[in-house]
Amino acid sequence: MSLPTVDTTVTYPAGAVAGTGTVLYTQTLPDGRPAVLTDSTPVHPVDAGWPDQGADRATLTTADGTEVPVEDCVVGATDGSSLFLGRDIPVRKGTEGWVFTVVHVLPAGTVPAEGSEVRFQVDNGYRAALSAGHTACHLASLALNKALAEAWKKDVQADAAGNPNFDALAIETSTISEFGSRDLYRLGKSLRRKGFLPDALLASPEVVEEAVNRTLAGWVASGAAVRIERDSELLTGMRRWVCDLPDGTVSIPCGGTHSDSLARFSGIQVRLSLKTADGAAEMVMETSGAPAG
Repeated sequence: MSLPTVDTTVTYPAGAVAGTGTVLYTQTLPDGRPAVLTDSTPVHPVDAGWPDQGADRATLTTADGTEVPVEDCVVGATDGSSLFLGRDIPVRKGTEGWVFTVVHVLPAGTVPAEGSEVRFQVDNGYRAALSAGHTACHLASLALNKALAEAWKKDVQADAAGNPNFDALAIETSTISEFGSRDLYRLGKSLRRKGFLPDALLASPEVVEEAVNRTLAGWVASGAAVRIERDSELLTGMRRWVCDLPDGTVSIPCGGTHSDSLARFSGIQVRLSLKTADGAAEMVMETSGAPAG
């Protein structure tokens, strides 16, 4: 069979942790492991464009009943002649003439037949932990923006809650972990030129941290509902994280997985720390969520 001509259908945004797919294409990678492309999958892949949430842990069962681990799962893309994986993809997702796929990497020696049906099973506990971490990360960024709302002397882009979007303007890296995340922000000249006044943050990070945690405590206590709204089931379809916070509903474009309610948490807290790198101040926000009961 030839390379796919349609983006992969993904069911993980709806919370699926199991499903079937038809094998459309297989290719042996340079390390000897097979890359397997299916028409549909519940397995969340790493996106090289913004690799904050890692791949699901999952197994694939072939038509003859052989169960193997999915050793890696990444976003791939094809122009119809070649398959590119991860950071080797030369175009942005959604580029006309390109098809974007979920690529399942299996152990060497296991190559399901093209055209056959395979079954996927995702590690539900690990998925739930990463989903909680991603939800906590979004909430922490919104609470941080709120705490720093008065630290701007110019109008800048607003976040989903209407506050100046410090998170988007200063973020360097974001890493989702089980029930938490680590976000690195750079407080350099570029941010100052945009109008950010860092003195309050640099002088009293503990005051900002306290404000963030106070906001988070109120939001968690609300038990607000969370959902993923999506324009289509395709990998490139727009998806949005939506949370009905007490102050109003917020919506953030996001391709990851999430908890379905803040009632899943007994608490979410952040810890802020400052350092200097390459002559500029940097701030790390460590977010940790505690599961309910």
